[in-house]
Amino acid sequence: MAFDVESFIEKMVTQLGYELVDLEIINHGQLLRVFIDKPEIVTIDDCVLVSNQLNHALSVEEEFDFGRLEISSPGVDRVIKKLEDFGRFDGEKIKIKTRSPISNRRNFSGVLRGIKAGFILLEFDGSIVEIDFENIDRARLDPVL
Repeated sequence: MAFDVESFIEKMVTQLGYELVDLEIINHGQLLRVFIDKPEIVTIDDCVLVSNQLNHALSVEEEFDFGRLEISSPGVDRVIKKLEDFGRFDGEKIKIKTRSPISNRRNFSGVLRGIKAGFILLEFDGSIVEIDFENIDRARLDPVL
């Protein structure tokens, strides 16, 4: 059974009191980039704490080899990946790219208006567009919309 690095990191980050927002494995593990969040602002001290804990935990894990580890806050334009986060950021401005076109378009910018039965409700061009969560390729908060 292959080592599930994302589950391992998510468990470690959660135990430390943070949320794993995103994980990027770049260049076959030469760079491991971890984005964390918490209700208050993520500080450098938070990043150092998570970095030290993950470095130690991953160094004893023989099935996963990495070159460099970076820990960061997700920033104001944070990526949105989890269904519950679309509800959490209700009322916020967002950019969404879909896998399959909806009314001949794949890129949407608008205001989140909640979740309904697995669909993301987006206020776009004066109306509400329902986007199937499974059809979302990428989504990011857009504070400058």
